[in-house]
Amino acid sequence: MSHIFARHTKQNAPTIARGEGVYLYDVNDKRYFDGSGGAAVSCLGHNDADVIKAIKDQLDQIAFAHTGFFTSKPAEALADKLIKHAPDGLDRVYLVSGGSEAVEAALKLARQYFIEISQPQRHKVIARRQSYHGNTLGALATGGNLWRREPFAPLMIETSHIAPCYEYRDKKPGECSYDYGQRIANELEAEIIRQGPEQVMAFFAEPVVGATAGALPAVEGYFKRIREICDQYGILLMLDEIMCGMGRTGTLFACEQDGIQPDLLTIAKGLGAGYQPIGAMLCSDKIYKAIEEGSGFFQHGHTYIGHPTAAAAALAVLTKLTDGGLTERCAIMGEKLQSALKNAFAAHPHIGDIRGRGLFIGLEIVENRETKQTFDPKRAIHKALKKAAFDAGLVCYPMGGTIDGVKGDHILLAPPFIMQEEHIDEIIEKLSLAFDEVF
Repeated sequence: MSHIFARHTKQNAPTIARGEGVYLYDVNDKRYFDGSGGAAVSCLGHNDADVIKAIKDQLDQIAFAHTGFFTSKPAEALADKLIKHAPDGLDRVYLVSGGSEAVEAALKLARQYFIEISQPQRHKVIARRQSYHGNTLGALATGGNLWRREPFAPLMIETSHIAPCYEYRDKKPGECSYDYGQRIANELEAEIIRQGPEQVMAFFAEPVVGATAGALPAVEGYFKRIREICDQYGILLMLDEIMCGMGRTGTLFACEQDGIQPDLLTIAKGLGAGYQPIGAMLCSDKIYKAIEEGSGFFQHGHTYIGHPTAAAAALAVLTKLTDGGLTERCAIMGEKLQSALKNAFAAHPHIGDIRGRGLFIGLEIVENRETKQTFDPKRAIHKALKKAAFDAGLVCYPMGGTIDGVKGDHILLAPPFIMQEEHIDEIIEKLSLAFDEVF
């Protein structure tokens, strides 16, 4: 009998034994292609010798030292390299242990920033429906994932949500993509006015929405309009790149492709590539100086922030993503995989949309491709597809409630950047087996 409190108490998950490159092996030696990188985590695949060496070398020096007393060489080097490649204006890095912690840090820093600059009335956050920013209470409240939020609503801070940029579902007949994006972006201005401009502190969004909506990118011009609105009303633009960042979309930071610079940005998952638990919040020099020249103390912290071993692992990962050219490889392989998926499934009666950037690709499942009608949620098509693909030896990341938290199903693919072209055929073959079984 296991004493592990599992994610799903009625699920008997196989026991993992080892990983090699793009494959995972259970204790029965069954092989699985890691088509989702766990949850878009394992960008380098498994058993990377360079990252493992970096961890071992750091353990020989010092595994942990509390940041209340010390900084460390790997943490300093990691911060320097992140800022070297970050969007203009971002200047400081706050290292944490994962994505939810990064979001909590960003929310608290945004609030303290306005206190420091004598605007304590600003406290409201606006985000988007069909978003996900983490599972701690502040992050969960900010996100727009209905089924995750609902049980804990009485415990959460008040936030408001506007529509996502969801061209496949929401663009009007005859409306061009740009005009659609401007119309949807302008919902932010309307919500700021409704909430009271003097009380709103931030807008939070994923440049490419991950698990909740299935690799959903914004149309061209959407985020530039969002940036304009934030500047007009003096609110902070906070971007969540926990899932879509660190090269996953073909550029190191996803927002590079939208031509904007946020005030705060959160990263995790691919930053450590699964080799160590780590995340980070990046903030602008303006925000940092407000704290530095004000109280001088960010009223926040966790025991393991700036963990030297985790930072050493992340620095090795980041070096491969940048100097090692793996981010550019992700862009190339992403184009090839998305092209192959469209060739194989664009006319499939139950695939409505194939979308994404880089190796961050979503397939939206429909009952009728012509009408975009979804399957009955009671059928839990996404769960059936996850099981069928897993049985076929493919780890993918399906989710339900794609449209409104209840209706809609999709599959998310986020394979390792080291995948080869022959792995594309394997993904197609195993997805085909799953589709044939479920549909």
